[in-house]
Formats: sequence, structure tokens, C-alpha cells
Amino acid sequence: MNEGRRRALLVLLGVLAAVGVRGAEPPKELLFGLIPEMNIFTQKARFAALGEHLSKSLGVPIRFTILSRYGNIIQSFKTERMDGAFFGSFTGALAIERLGVEPLARPVNLDGTSAYRGYLFARKDSGIRTLADMRKKRMAFVDRATTAGFLFPLAYLRKGGVTSREGYFSGSFFTGSHDAAIAAVLEHKADLGAAKHSVYDRVRRADPRVDRDLVILAESPWVPSNGLCVRKDLPPELRRRIKAALLELHERPGGPEVLSRFGALRFIETTAADYAPVAEMAKQAGIDMSTYDYQNR
Repeated sequence: MNEGRRRALLVLLGVLAAVGVRGAEPPKELLFGLIPEMNIFTQKARFAALGEHLSKSLGVPIRFTILSRYGNIIQSFKTERMDGAFFGSFTGALAIERLGVEPLARPVNLDGTSAYRGYLFARKDSGIRTLADMRKKRMAFVDRATTAGFLFPLAYLRKGGVTSREGYFSGSFFTGSHDAAIAAVLEHKADLGAAKHSVYDRVRRADPRVDRDLVILAESPWVPSNGLCVRKDLPPELRRRIKAALLELHERPGGPEVLSRFGALRFIETTAADYAPVAEMAKQAGIDMSTYDYQNR
């Protein structure tokens, strides 16, 4: 083939490739899952403005679905063919290992952190201050698929030599959300509870009983805030645009208002390596994430 024909062929292939890219139909909508971190109405209100902004930026409608339980998000991600989800740190670590999802971005909280820690707390008038004091008391967990609301308390117990929560507490139950775990202790339904610090701080700003009646007994290591992870086969260009829309949100018109309603300062890049502290905590808790049954029974 002479040089002229070779160049003509390359030009033709370039044109066909460009047509193919432009001709590819965009998705009719993107479905993102949300974990039940807070009351469902609070959760919907928090993500409404963010969804509207992303829809306009991408030119594709964004639909959020809130799962009834934390653990459901792993199974539902597959069965409902979700395009992405704002996973918690533990469900995110599980999804990276089991589903191969790719983390894109996570929010920076109003206090400037992009991570959270777990709180173990009790009522001040309960007399509970140490691990020994917790024996034969009633415990409020959040969900078996949460870091702050289950993984951290288990690691705390094992570090103190307690290998069975069933035999140590007089009883325990799962509240389903972090704010519900806090409410359970405030309302004397449990002697102690566990929750993520960002929700604890949000509740304490609205409810003076938190500072008045509760005491924090222990804090976990920092783990990444709930971040958006997308399915591994999402088109690379769409993945890039979603990531850019989040990372540049604080600089775009109307972005600061959206972030204010969401309760964040901006979004930052997130990678699979950021979830390493969660895997380490799982080991301390005696949990093998490759086989762990994360569903509440």
C-alpha cells in the first residue's frame, strides 16, 4: 500500500471511530444506590439537590434508590443493575472485593475531614465507662454491614478479650441507621450504642440531649466517608464525566449551594487503597471479608 492510500485509510478509520462515539446512545438514566445511613426522608432531602445538579451536568437523569438495609446494597447492586452507589466504608470495601467496583469521589465534611470514625457511647447516668462495665448490658448496633455501627464495636470487644458479643451483652439489636442507634440510647431502649461520628455530630447539633445525656466511651480509627463507586463496566468516558462533575462541583455555578444542602465542602478523589483501614479493622474483629455474611438475620 502506498503512502497516499495508507493516509486515506487512517483518515477514514478516524472518521468512522468519531461517528461511532457520537452515535453511541447515552443511557436513559443512571441508577445510584444509597445506604440507609439516616432517616429515609432526611436522606432523600440530602441527595435531592446533588442529583439534580449531576443530571444537568451529565445530560442524563440521575435516580437514587435507598435500600432498606446496609447489607442489601451489595446484592441489589447486581440484581437491580445499579450504575453506582454511595457505599459506606465497609460496604465499599466489600463491593470492591466482591464486585470490582471503582471508587470515584467522596465528600469533605463540614469540619474539613473526608473520613469518619466510629463512636461507642452510653448514657452518662448508666455508670458505663469501661469494657467491664458493658457486661450484661443491652447494646444497640446499626447493621452488620457497617464499620462504625458493628465492625468497630466487635474489634473493640476482641481487643479487650471478648470474643462473643452474644455471651457478653444481656441483649443486642440492630437499629438500621446511625441516628436510630443514637435515639435508642437516648430513649433508654439500649444501655450503649455505636454510630459514626458525622451522624452523631449532626444529631447533637439538633438535639441538646446528646451532649447532656450521652458520653463517648471509645473512638475507632479513621475510615473514608461514604463515597461514590461505579460498576466496573461503566463506559470510561461517562465515568470520567461523573468524577469531574463531583470533583469540580465547588467551582461550578450553583455548586456551593448544592454542597451546602448536601452538608459538605467539596468532593475529593477516592481510590481502593483508601479502604485499607477497613480491611485491617475487619481482621481485628475476626472477619474474613471474602466469606463474611453481612446480612442481618
